[in-house]
This record gives sequence, structure tokens and C-alpha cells, in this order.
Amino acid sequence: MDAVRLTQYSHGAGCGCKIAPAVLEQILGHGQAAKMEFPGLLVGNEESDDAAVFDLDGRTGIVSTTDFFMPIVDDPFDFGAIAATNALSDIYAMGGQPLMAIAILGWPIAKLSAEVAAKVLEGGRSVCHKAGIPLAGGHSIDAPEPIFGLAVTGKVAVDQVKRNNTAKIGDRLYLTKPLGVGLVTTAEKKGLALGEDVLLAKDTMLMLNEIGIKVAAWPEVHAMTDVTGFGLGGHLTEMCRGSQLSAKIELSKVPVFDFVPKYLELDCIPGGTHRNWESYGNGIRIQRPEDRLVLADPQTSGGLLMAVDPSFTGEFENRMAGEGYQLKSFGDLVGKQEWLVSSE
Repeated sequence: MDAVRLTQYSHGAGCGCKIAPAVLEQILGHGQAAKMEFPGLLVGNEESDDAAVFDLDGRTGIVSTTDFFMPIVDDPFDFGAIAATNALSDIYAMGGQPLMAIAILGWPIAKLSAEVAAKVLEGGRSVCHKAGIPLAGGHSIDAPEPIFGLAVTGKVAVDQVKRNNTAKIGDRLYLTKPLGVGLVTTAEKKGLALGEDVLLAKDTMLMLNEIGIKVAAWPEVHAMTDVTGFGLGGHLTEMCRGSQLSAKIELSKVPVFDFVPKYLELDCIPGGTHRNWESYGNGIRIQRPEDRLVLADPQTSGGLLMAVDPSFTGEFENRMAGEGYQLKSFGDLVGKQEWLVSSE
């Protein structure tokens, strides 16, 4: 058990394993047919949103999501806990309250023992317990690489659903967690990461985005999504495209871990970064080419990206400070322009 390094058993890590946005769009196509056939489906895959929402009675919606990936850290318990935290984030990003989860486990039985798999499940169960929900079941298969995640069911008030495509002109942009997870986890896989940097990233990935439940009741937060495998650039362009707007951002104000320059210098760039930029980089104008390595860095269990009414920003920052978040805006939304996102 002590000698196991889970990241050595997979070709990718965490949300960096996600299929590139452009390829995913080809796979999914357009989801309008499902919405026409099922009018109770408030949010489906046509929105590129974090979870599906089905209206039960005009008051309460069921929120449903699934998320799973290959190891992003070596410790089995931590891997399970991070994967569970990441999956729950999709519910929180819609403003929802999780109700229960079921596990998804793929395990290379010939390479890794059942005891190690049990530790992964234990980590996932611990996070579900922290979130106040049961890990109520699941499904497992014998797979060539270790995979773990959750399918989560939640609920939300229909009039409080937070979507990623409802931002408005003038909204200020905020992000609740710093960027750089992809860089440090790639450095760990290469044996180049400092222990304290890995620990900091792990602690951040294990922070539940449950603040989304409270934000759901704030109508001045017009749009919300979580930043995961497509990086800030990808999830922000989705918000802009869906809202028919553009974003102007100040890269110096985007929250990033202090260790980011070090791992950029060491060329610890995840493969997902390049796939991301190839998919949406033509919609982003940046001053320095190297900035793409931060904007497209795939995050695992990343923060919530919020578009906030400019008249509410002072109150918003105060409320978030009361919840333990010290946030400052890094940009705003403007009318649709040539570029979906441009940096100053």
C-alpha cells in the first residue's frame, strides 16, 4: 500500500483527461431535440452547463450529474476524495443541494489490489459524509487504468437555478479558487513537484464548492459555472458564447497559485492544456503567448466562476468574505465583440 503511486498507472490526470472541447462538441452535437421532447428538461447538454436540471412541479428541480477521471494524486484515499469533491461541484455550480451519490469505479485488478480500491472508495465516502449525503451504491468494472468518480443527484429551487449562459452586460467576473492545479500535478507525475506545493493544491481541490447553495439565493449573481478540465479560458468562453457577450479580463488579477511560474519554467505543461487551446484559443486575444498556459491549464475540482451585477459587487465581496473567501474581480462582461475573451 505505501509503495503505490496511482498516477503511474494512468496516461492522464484528473480533469486533464477530459476530451478536448472541440471534439466533445462533435460528439454531443445539439441537444435541442431532447428539450423539445421533454419540456420539463430545464437544462440539458445543449447548454454546455455543469449538470442537467429537470423541473418536477414548477417549484423544485432535480439536478443530475456524473464526473469521473483517472488519478491526479498518488494516495488512493486522496484520489477518491478529490474525485468526489469534483463531482459534487457540478451540483453546487447549478445552485443545487446534493441529495445522494453513487460510485463509478474502474479498476485494473491484475495490477492494483482490491485493498487499494477500497481506500479510493473510502476517500469518496468521506467527502460524501462531509457534504451530508450518502454514497448509496455504484458500479464497478475491470479496467486497464484506475478510474473513480460519482453520479450525483441533487435538488434546486427552479427560480434559483444558476446557469452558465445567463450573464449580462457589465457583470463583474470572480473566481473562488486559484489556477495552477494542472501544472503542479503534472510536475508531481514527473517527480519535480515540491511537497508543500502538492499539499496546497490538494487542500484546494478538497474544498467543497458548497458556497454555491448560498449563492443560488442571490439574484444579483447572474451566471455561475465551475472551472475544471477546460481551464478558465474554456469555461469563460462557454459563458460568453452562451450569453452572447464578450469578456475583458486583467490577467494580473486572475487568481493563480504562487508556484505557477516555477512549474511553467520547468515545462510541466499538461497535454490537456494544448488540446484546450487548440479548441478555443482562436476566440481569445492575449498579450503574451505564454499566458495561454495559464488560461488553458486544466483544473480539477476548481473554483466557481461567477458573473455578478456591478451594483452588487461590494455587497457580494463582503458576503463572500464572511464565508472565508477574499475575492476581487478580474474582469467584466461587455457586448459581443470580435473576441470572446480579451486580456489587457
